[in-house]
Order: sequence, then structure tokens, then C-alpha cells
Amino acid sequence: MKNLICPISDQRINEQVTRLNAMFAIFTIVLAFVLNWVLLIVFLMADFFIRAFTEIKFSPISFLSHSLSNTLNLPLKMIDKAPKVFAARLGFLMTAVITGLFVFKLSLASLIVAGILIFFASLEFIFAICIGCTIYTFLILPFYKK
Repeated sequence: MKNLICPISDQRINEQVTRLNAMFAIFTIVLAFVLNWVLLIVFLMADFFIRAFTEIKFSPISFLSHSLSNTLNLPLKMIDKAPKVFAARLGFLMTAVITGLFVFKLSLASLIVAGILIFFASLEFIFAICIGCTIYTFLILPFYKK
């Protein structure tokens, strides 16, 4: 699966940056629940929206990740962008659900969805395992093959 070439897009991005994005997403979610501050989840949702649905080059978290990657001189590892965009869309959807549940005082439900998102982001950050990319590869990509 690591050698898949995406037939939909020839755009590539640095995997180190996506892993740092996941780390910052984890920190943001945890901080939001510790401080009981829904605006941090809304910020993360907006950040996922920028990465998933716009042509803006850098979201705030992505800019921070790029800066940190450059500062730490992390090796460049280019990967296909399309599965990561799909993963960002899933992140947007999950943060939207968390926000809704949080606003309606459904604390346990919002915590469960946040826990799932943290688990997925942890897999990306620690092991470079992208659940959104896996879903993309097996459920979305087959519809684009000829």
C-alpha cells in the first residue's frame, strides 16, 4: 500500500508535515477538553476545512507543521496528496460532529468521537498509518480505476 500512485491527482506533499499536523490536532483536541473550550475544536474544524476544501496553501496548523519540520531539518518524504485530502475531510466531519455534540452538552458522545479522532491521529503521528488513506484506498480509489 505504501507504493500506491494516485490516479486522481499527481500532487504530492511531505509526509513529515502530515504527521506533525496529526500531533497538533491531538494537542488541540486534548486542550479543548481539558479547558472545556469548544472554540479550540471549532479552530481545528476550520483548519481541517482549509486543508480539505480550499486551494489555500497553508492552514494555520499546516504552517506551524511546515515551520517545525524545517526547523528540525526532518527528511523530505513525498507522498500522494489525494488520500491526505480525503483524510482531512474525514477530520473535518469528525470535528463538526464533536462540536455539535459538545454544544448540545452530550459530553460522553463528544468525548468518544474525540477519542476516535485522537486514536486515528496518533496512528498517523506515531506510525505513519493513515486510516483516512486506508479508507480512501479501499473504498474510494476503486471507483476511479478504469
